Amino acid sequence: MPDPETLKFYADNAATYAQHAQGATPQLAGFMALLPPGGSVLELGTGNGRDAAAMLAAGFAVTASDASPQLAIEAERRLGVAVKIMAFHELDDVAAYDGVWACACLLHAPRAELTDDLARIFRALKPGGWLVASFKAGSGEGRDGLGRYYNYPDRDELLAHYAAAADWSELSITERDGTGYDNVPTGWYWVQSRRPA
Repeated sequence: MPDPETLKFYADNAATYAQHAQGATPQLAGFMALLPPGGSVLELGTGNGRDAAAMLAAGFAVTASDASPQLAIEAERRLGVAVKIMAFHELDDVAAYDGVWACACLLHAPRAELTDDLARIFRALKPGGWLVASFKAGSGEGRDGLGRYYNYPDRDELLAHYAAAADWSELSITERDGTGYDNVPTGWYWVQSRRPA
């Protein structure tokens, strides 16, 4: 289930958050290159809709979703299409998407729920479909200075969640330094995984 304090932060700060990071995430181009032209994409945690907008402009059939109704409203203003209000544990699609884009959102999934969430995403992917997700690196769950919950996995724990969730045909993790909305320097894991074709 979504963390109430994290949801409250996004509810209280939706309009301000929507102005953050207007350019598409650099890793998005690599994700789109993995997909068939015009393919179907589920975006989890669309936030302000910036990445969904780039995918729609590139011709993909995008289902944007977010657990925050307030952020969904902000994203809808940008996209001109409906945003599905959905928490990770509510995902029940089966073999529906060529790709799932989960930029800086599964990092809010409760540690005890993350394996199940990844299994739900695996089921939602079509055979051969790709999941790209990012996580803030750490060594134990906790909250940032804004009160938001993070699962803060280390590399081994993250690999264990993926392995327990499904039998991926491809799985790789890259690391990079960066920041987030709070502008605090942090390490990031970018995980690229594929459902067998």
